[in-house]
Amino acid sequence: MKFIGTYCVDCHYGDDGEGGMRLDPFETSLQVADNLSTWKQVIARTENFSMPPREADVPSEEERQAFLEAIRSRILLTICENGAQPGPPQLRRLNRTEYGNTIRDLLGIHVNAAHALPADGAGGEGFDNASETLFISPIYAEKYIEAAAEALSHAFNDPQSRKRLLVVEPNEDRSPEQAAKSILEKFLPRAFRRAVDPSEVAEYMTVFETAYQSDGTFDSAIEMTLQAAMVSPKFLMIYETPNTGSESVLVSQYEMASRLSYFLWASMPDDQLMKLAGEGRLHEPKVLEKQVERMLESRLSRDGLRRSAKVREFAASFMEQWLGTRALGREFIPDPEVAPRYDSELEGGMKYEPVFFFEDILAENKSILNFIDSDFTYVNRSLASHYKIRGSFREQPKLTKLEKEHHRGGLLGMAAVLAVSSHPYRTSPVLRGKWILETILGTPPPPPPPDVPELEEDESANVPSSLREKLELHRENAACATCHDMIDPLGFGLENYDLLGRWRTDAGGQPIDTRGELPGGRTFEGHEELKMILMERKDQFTRHFVSKVLGYALSRGLTEEDNCVVEEVTEKLVADDYRSHTLIKEIVMSVPFRYKQASDPALSE
Repeated sequence: MKFIGTYCVDCHYGDDGEGGMRLDPFETSLQVADNLSTWKQVIARTENFSMPPREADVPSEEERQAFLEAIRSRILLTICENGAQPGPPQLRRLNRTEYGNTIRDLLGIHVNAAHALPADGAGGEGFDNASETLFISPIYAEKYIEAAAEALSHAFNDPQSRKRLLVVEPNEDRSPEQAAKSILEKFLPRAFRRAVDPSEVAEYMTVFETAYQSDGTFDSAIEMTLQAAMVSPKFLMIYETPNTGSESVLVSQYEMASRLSYFLWASMPDDQLMKLAGEGRLHEPKVLEKQVERMLESRLSRDGLRRSAKVREFAASFMEQWLGTRALGREFIPDPEVAPRYDSELEGGMKYEPVFFFEDILAENKSILNFIDSDFTYVNRSLASHYKIRGSFREQPKLTKLEKEHHRGGLLGMAAVLAVSSHPYRTSPVLRGKWILETILGTPPPPPPPDVPELEEDESANVPSSLREKLELHRENAACATCHDMIDPLGFGLENYDLLGRWRTDAGGQPIDTRGELPGGRTFEGHEELKMILMERKDQFTRHFVSKVLGYALSRGLTEEDNCVVEEVTEKLVADDYRSHTLIKEIVMSVPFRYKQASDPALSE
């Protein structure tokens, strides 16, 4: 291939090729099928401009894009030869967020039953709902017993919740056993998120009878019985029956109900989903489409406020993890001397801005390109003051139209994003540039070499011109330059924002310099021109965003074959002006979401 011969082979020739990568065999034949890992590295390094290096001959942007498109197309042809493939049946426990939401919806209480559970680690595509990490260890057993007891205590002491659970109570015409059976027949299918066998009801009737004989009071016995159901793996786990055949099969009706609800609500299926599953209708495309639209609903009041909607759980869980904004108030706490006005109301406004923003995009079927630039956002009273936006605001975030003088729009103007990509005491062009490469473009730079010293910190590091000089000196080291040439310019484009995202034109008595030059010679100045550059790479952003949402929806890391789905969904999105409903519907209708593979996938080959 001409590009390889012109720009790559000089450094990657023979067994001594730089980085252990040999590319000279590919001058005449790409041999993609047998070298997928090599070509993925080539794409990643070419996308983030670290290859070819700046001291070598550099291709034009047109050449670079044409090369990337050619290789990507060849890879997809190779791995998608047999079409998209389903993954294994799900088997994982509810994560902390899902557990709390499920208890809330099951019992009808407004108490966070998950507050004492351990935090979940990220897996898969970077989310804490990944099957790879969600197993039950002994540390959870006692926590679940305590959480269930606490939640049921609240439910039994709240008249409305009690009525929801105890659909009947013993009286002169109904024995305690008859009442308990009626309650369990209603409760167990909701708790286990599927139809239950009479034998399962009988199992919990035995628990009730033993408890009733021991204690003698109906309330205590039925509460203990419900608690037993709530610490059962049937409640705590998302379990899909294995496919023992030799071909992939559709997930069952109730499994589809749970896949939908834990994707879009981070909670259990509601009565409508359960009813449709019971009627065997959740495989019908039109039914699925209508359910997706219903589940994405969120009503906007006349005064620009969004009331509590279930889709917010998806918006919050996804955005906080994708953007890294969960770190606010945890790993990221600004230095009080540098940010004396940072308080809980401002932190809340910062955290909720991207959540309500995504909820709006989902509810109103807006373009996902609003993440790059937008003319609206959601701010509360404190954040509006922070942004110097005039108007009437309260503690709840409100839909707000942005004007040019606000210097906002899209993720890059959000305080939460700008804060978690800063140090607690100053901005960091390095962290911000790295955040853009990773989160927006999906091209994370490689880790720094182990022998490269950290950037020295002193008081002058808070002066923008001094910080720029330090980073320029840092880039004189060839080992550093490869990465920092692509990282630093992006970060400097956001230097008009301080560590909490407030707009500024000078710092330390010196004017802010937001100029940047990207590898290849492209220059820009400030966040608006930076957003223009990102908009030119909108399809790269879209492809990366689709992969993130797909990984979240499937609750697992993506496979090579899943990239076929990513590409298909990306094409549909581009054709439909990047509208969010197309994204969600196409993922729900995809093979990996609707099907599960055979127990031994090799049998189906």
